Amino acid sequence: MMMRQTIFTLLFAAISTFAFAQGEFLGKWKTIDDATGEAKSHVEIYERGGKLYGKVVKILNEDRADSLCEKCSGKKHNQPVNGLVIIENLSKKDNYYKGGTILDPENGKEYGCSIWLEDGKLKVRGKHWSGLYRTQTWYRVK
Repeated sequence: MMMRQTIFTLLFAAISTFAFAQGEFLGKWKTIDDATGEAKSHVEIYERGGKLYGKVVKILNEDRADSLCEKCSGKKHNQPVNGLVIIENLSKKDNYYKGGTILDPENGKEYGCSIWLEDGKLKVRGKHWSGLYRTQTWYRVK
């Protein structure tokens, strides 16, 4: 009986730790334009099937609120940027997520993606096939 209770407690602790760690990534994050430093949008990070995804839920520049992903290819071509899934299929690895893609709606290109947390901020890295990458800092929307 004692052994069963110990195993249950350890299993519950492991599941709770994983859920808590994943939960830190979930929610709405404010994106910042690299060139201007202005806030661009809110992206909601959510879980589906054990993987993380992110979609644009608000465009902060009212002049661009109805913009379309004109340079995107496939089924995302000419779709509204607001509501567009831009992060797909990130898998957990240690204390970060990787292995998925991120779409830049401005140029229509997809990049390899990884995300991690630093000091309560979300670090989002897009990596080009050539090995070049760019890392942005996103801020949690309260």
